[in-house]
This record gives sequence, structure tokens and C-alpha cells, in this order.
Amino acid sequence: MSTSQSQTVEAALEIAGMLVDAGHLTREQLEYALRVREKLGNRRPLVSILQELELIDERKLRDTLRANRLTIRIGTLLLELGVLSETDLQAAIGMQQESGKKLGEVLVENHFLTEDELLNVLSVQLGFPYLETDKLPRDKRLLAKVRPAWLEQNGCFPVRAEDGSLLLALVDPLNTKALAEAARLLGETPQPALARRFAIEGAIRALGQPAEAELNESGIVRTVNDILRDAVAAGASDIHIEPMKEKVRIRMRLDGVLVQTQDLPVDAARPLTSRLKVMAGADIAEKRRHQDGRMLFEHDGAKIDLRVSFYSTIHDEKIVMRLLNNRSHLLDIHELGMAPRVLERFRNDVLDVPSGVVLITGPTGSGKTTTLYGSINYLNDINTSIITAEDPVEYVISGISQCSINAKIGTTYEETLRHIVRQDPDVIVIGEVRDRFSADTAIQAALTGHKVLTTFHTEDSIGGLLRLLHMDIEAFLISSTVVSVVAQRLVRRVCSHCREKHELTPDEIRRLGYNAKDTGPITFFRGTGCRMCRHLGYAGRVAVYELLILNEPVKEALIQRRTSYEIRRISVESTGLVSLLEDGILKAEGGLTTFEEIIRTLPRLAKPRPLPELRRLQGVK
Repeated sequence: MSTSQSQTVEAALEIAGMLVDAGHLTREQLEYALRVREKLGNRRPLVSILQELELIDERKLRDTLRANRLTIRIGTLLLELGVLSETDLQAAIGMQQESGKKLGEVLVENHFLTEDELLNVLSVQLGFPYLETDKLPRDKRLLAKVRPAWLEQNGCFPVRAEDGSLLLALVDPLNTKALAEAARLLGETPQPALARRFAIEGAIRALGQPAEAELNESGIVRTVNDILRDAVAAGASDIHIEPMKEKVRIRMRLDGVLVQTQDLPVDAARPLTSRLKVMAGADIAEKRRHQDGRMLFEHDGAKIDLRVSFYSTIHDEKIVMRLLNNRSHLLDIHELGMAPRVLERFRNDVLDVPSGVVLITGPTGSGKTTTLYGSINYLNDINTSIITAEDPVEYVISGISQCSINAKIGTTYEETLRHIVRQDPDVIVIGEVRDRFSADTAIQAALTGHKVLTTFHTEDSIGGLLRLLHMDIEAFLISSTVVSVVAQRLVRRVCSHCREKHELTPDEIRRLGYNAKDTGPITFFRGTGCRMCRHLGYAGRVAVYELLILNEPVKEALIQRRTSYEIRRISVESTGLVSLLEDGILKAEGGLTTFEEIIRTLPRLAKPRPLPELRRLQGVK
């Protein structure tokens, strides 16, 4: 048994002994739980087993632990309470050894857990009260005895508890020097207490002394620039600035998942909003209506275009900024992530066809625009006239005529689409089919011999056809003009530096739609987390595709208005359609993504075919 395992066992028994002594657990119940844990291979924390067996509850556990000063190390306690996994703890310890910081700082800064989770466990370990409020109460008599500069220097704030006792909220709960000095200044000995860092700093700032300078004009400009720079450097697609009751939360969307990056004091909300409104050209005086704006931000010599949305809430205005061109380069279609045989069919049977409509479908954030631009780039040559109507233009491509929709000056989708066919185009690109008018325009352009590429919001490829039917487009028009529907999703890519094999359990195989008895063992991959992937186990994203090419049986089924199930069956049988789920399974088997990403992201509309057959259909060895 390793040292860490031995420490975990000792911690589990120490906690269990306290619960027995407190009368919350009997010896017989503890022995039963230990037998269950042994059958599970001793890999599960004893505390979580006790809770699952309903032998103890969360309240009794916390009360017992807080009443007893623990000798358990913080890392071991986090493991035993189920707050942290063994893999994450080892990664954090490795980072701690490199940085020299405290383990708690490393855990919070690298998003292994939240500050709130850490403070709850520290409260249990140290036996100190945890002030869970985001705004510490102010006692004028106490604050008159200390200087704000001293509070700021020592990272502390005195609080009078409801029972009259004196508490000193500390950023560092083991700062005995601050405790001793506070006792001398305040005239009574305080009990150390835990509170969130921004709550302590915000309370000091509210006193109007030196920390207030952080909220002046230059401070806000610096804060906004730091947020934008961090987002660009991290490759974020969106920034969320969310005012809450007693704080401002900053989150970024990284690889399709929102990650919290920092908290700001609540009094930063309004100056932050005003600064961004100025930059985005929005109305500063208007706070009750929702607004939109655009702005450019220069970073490392590049200009980043941001679309900004101001949304009025009960706690000031929430701001979401989308980074429109935070991409390194335009992808070639060979880099999109299509399987070899799918790419060959997409190139030969879709893009090289002289006319017809190509629909690229998927929900928001599924990579449709990247596929669209990759397709345009493939078609772009000296003999082809390509014209676009986009809202907004996200990539600028040399050699094509791109129009960015701007309703404020009358350049609307309707107006642009009326004029677009008069420009003698070979290829028309419509940023998005939004309504009956844009769908009609695409169909009519295809009928007159043009090639039309556009995006659509639907669940899968068959859904794209049915959505057109629901827009009252005649079935015979759809079948005679639509060449192909490409459905796609983006799944997070496993970090290549820390990935390891992950053999699926029978339950995981069942959730994919297979029978474990028929398939035998299936091995995917999973990231353990390292410095290269910010300890998330993922780095970047990969696209999953479903390519539907309309042949005669599919067109006939569409004209007869068959159900989506029947059209999918006909497509599978006659065109070799590989579903999003099946493509995702192959990519997971190839070490590109994980089981968890497949379950989280991909629709499971039908039972997947066996892996050997999928490899043959996709041309994967």
C-alpha cells in the first residue's frame, strides 16, 4: 500500500471514529460499511459509502468534523470527503512542488475546485467558522480601532458574530501574527474565521481607503484589458461578465465549456459596464433595455473583433462578449476532421457538383461556420465568382465578395438577398437560413443553376430536410435542389500529453447503444490532466460529422413525406449514412475524444452499428 493510500485509510478511520463517538454511527454500521468498501476494491471514500448507505447525512458529518480539530492533511481530507479525485490531487501536488505555493492556492487557481469548496473543507479541518456571505458585516466600533491599510496588509477583517463573539476573517487562516496584533489593537482576542478572499478585499475596499483606487478609471481600464487579454490568450470563444447579489463573476467558454476565471467586487459592476459600453458604442445612459454593440481589441499586433450583448437583469447588466475572429487561420477542408471516405464523398459528390443547395446544420457553437468557410476556401479559384451575405463576416477571404449585414444602415438580409443574384455569382453563400424568405431565396437560386452554401440550426441531417418542409417549402423543390445536408458537433479533444487508455464498463457500453456480450471489451481514452491542458484533460476540439447525400430513394421518401425514422433508415441502407454518434464512437476509439464527451454532446437517435462496419464505411484503418 502506498503512503497516500495509507494516509487515506487512516483519515477514513479517524472520521468514522468521531462519528461513532458522537453517536451518529454504531460500530455495527461502520463494520458493514467497511465490508462494502472492501468489496468495491477500497477505491471509494468511506465517507461517501456511509452517505450512500444513508447511515449518515451531510449535516451530521459537517457538525461532527467541525466540533473536532482534525490532524488529517488537507489533500487527504479532500479525497476522503469526495471533493477531489486522486488523479487531480497528484497533479496539484506536482504543480505545488514546481511553484512553491500552498496546495490550496494551486487547487483554486487551476480550477480543481472552487474557493467555496476549499474553505468548507478547511473549516472542517481547522475547526474555524466559515463566513459564507459574500459581503462581510461592518462594525463601526471595531473598524475605528484599526487602519484600513493594516487590514489590507494582513488580509483580514474584524467581524462581530451574532452571539457577540469577535471573529477575524483571514485570507490566510494560519496567520498567527495578524491574530496576535488584532488582539492588541481591538482589546480582545478574536477567533480566526474563514471567508472568501474577494469578500475580505471587498469589505476593506468599501471603507473608502487605498483599495478604492482599484475602481477608478485607470483601474477599470486595466481590469477590462486584462479580461480581454486573458480570453484571447486562452483561446476563449465567449466571455461572460455576470453581476450577482454581492459579486461580479467572470467566466469564459473554453472548448465549448464555461469555466470560471475570477470574481470581482460587486461595486465594480457599473464602472465595468460603462467602460465596455463606451468601447462597444452602446448607450451608457440606458440601463433598462437590452443592447448590442461591436468593438475591436488589439492584442499582440492582431485586431480581435468582439460582438457584445448587454442584458438587463435584477443585478445590473450581464455582459456577454463573443470573440468573432479569435482563430489562428482558415482551415482547409482536409483539416476539418472528416473521416477519409466522408471527406472524399463531400469533396466529389457535394462541393464539386455545379449547382444545388448545401446545408451545414447543427446547434450554436457546433463549428458550422468553420466548415462553411473551409468549403468556400476549397471552391475559391480564379474562374469562380463567389458572393456572400453574412451576419457578421467572421473570416476575410481574398478573392471573394463578402457582405456584412448591418440593419442600422438598411443592409438587411432581405435587401441583400434580393440583390445578390444580380451579381452574376457562381456560388452564393448565405450565412444562415433564418426564415421562409431566406430559404426561398436559396431554393430559387439553386433552381437557376447557382451553387448555394448556407447554415441551418437543426439537430441532425434529416432534421434539416424536415425543417424546410415545416417552413412550407414544397417537397419536390427540396428534393430537386438540396444536394447534401452536413450535420456536425464539436467535442473536446483529449489532451495528447496526458491521455491514457480507458476500458469501458458494461454500463458505459450499454449507454452507447451496444451489448457488452456482443461487442467484447471496448477501449477509449481519457485525459488525466496536466499543465499543458490546464489540468482539464482536454485541449482543443474536434468536429464530428454526419453527411447525408440525397440520392433517388431519399428524394422519393422526402416527396412522400415519410417520417424522419424512415428517411434515416433509407439513408443508412442506400447511401451508407454514418450518424453523429457513430462518427463520435470512431473518434473516441481513435483517441481523439472521450466517452463522457460523446454522451454529453451527441444525439443518440438509433443503435450504432458494430465498430468493424463503421471503420469500413468511414475508411478508417
